[in-house]
Amino acid sequence: MTVTIYTSSSCPWCVKAKRYLDSKKVGYREVNVSGNLLGALEMRTKSGQSAVPVIDIDGDVVVGFDRKVIDSLLSRKDY
Repeated sequence: MTVTIYTSSSCPWCVKAKRYLDSKKVGYREVNVSGNLLGALEMRTKSGQSAVPVIDIDGDVVVGFDRKVIDSLLSRKDY
């Protein structure tokens, strides 16, 4: 399973989302889009959004921090 979380330095929901993934022992790649034009473009291409956090779980994209949706996607991926 591949998980990418797009964050910014000043986003409290990003911190919560990362802590939640850590608590579930989910490995992820973090892309901080603050001042990172390529990372921001990658995030917008995947999500159509410029708000963070954006979490990509094997191509399924979650905009914002929604535990129920994240858990649902993780369970479908047999995590």
